[in-house]
Amino acid sequence: MSDLHRAALPALGAAILFGASTPFAKQLIGDGFDLSFPFLLAGLLYLGSGLGLTFTRLVRDRGWKSVQMPPHEWPWLLGAIVFGGMLGPLLLMVGISHTTAATASLFLNLESVLTAMLAWFVFKENTDRRIVLGMVLIVAGGAVLAWPTGDTSASTLGPLALAGACLAWAIDNNLTRKVSASDALVIAGSKGLVAGCVNTALAFVLGASLPTVQLLSYALVIGYLGYGLSLVLFVLALRGLGTARTGAYFSTAPFVGAAISIFVFAEPTSTSFWMAAALMGAGVWLHLTEHHTHDHEHVDLRHGHKHKHDAHHQHSHEFEWNGIEPHSHVHNHAALMHHHAHFPDIHHRHEHP
Repeated sequence: MSDLHRAALPALGAAILFGASTPFAKQLIGDGFDLSFPFLLAGLLYLGSGLGLTFTRLVRDRGWKSVQMPPHEWPWLLGAIVFGGMLGPLLLMVGISHTTAATASLFLNLESVLTAMLAWFVFKENTDRRIVLGMVLIVAGGAVLAWPTGDTSASTLGPLALAGACLAWAIDNNLTRKVSASDALVIAGSKGLVAGCVNTALAFVLGASLPTVQLLSYALVIGYLGYGLSLVLFVLALRGLGTARTGAYFSTAPFVGAAISIFVFAEPTSTSFWMAAALMGAGVWLHLTEHHTHDHEHVDLRHGHKHKHDAHHQHSHEFEWNGIEPHSHVHNHAALMHHHAHFPDIHHRHEHP
């Protein structure tokens, strides 16, 4: 497998974990959780993420170590926590409480569309016609799912809330890209702890009561796997793929959730569901088969992340190096012009003519 395609593996892993979390979280709604307090379930999911990743980090580092993140990156991380850790999961809980888990899972494909649009028009990431066509098909699938059937007030609330969740996570994805070279466990763990504590506290202030130990444990485990480890893998994918393409690979997540909803929980489906699945499946296929190559220039750059000494890392060391790779330290990149297949990773965020 080429390094280019290997960069997609974390994105696909993140998609599988997050996609599976939606139908399992749906099982908790109405089963010990007051539907009037989606803050509680959203908070517990992220609390499970934050606590689990903090413990994972302690095991990895063999104890507590101070966070090494440049000061200018903290505002980006705070914004990602607000949109992705607080608003996104809250709106998702509202949405899935008014739709089936299968429909909610497929509708979440809109996240990749909104992520890409923000990446292109706000953060100036490059695109091409193949990616745009794929996004059009995914939007068409979302429109089919959102088309009201029956009572309008009941049928539109779920899709509107899900669309809001997708927008919140799209903003989160683009903000997280700004800090993706830093420690993924720190980024995901910080988001989980802050968002989890805030949403859970708000739920109790509004009158929510704590669920049973069994349901609490269930929510924390779902949060650790579907929101915690999934986000760690997503951050790693941002380094290698850029925001829009990571979102494109991540758009396979709803199909995982839909498959579990149908084949494990035996949820009913409709003709519109399968039409939406076909449109979205075609859009995802266009994303996954993209190939991007051209002459490009690297400017002088200094940053720190885990790396090997490849074509982009031909630097000397300011310390005694034991020769083990990959390794992590602050390093310089000299200006370079060359040609190879690439994505807009942390070394290829260049302008396109």
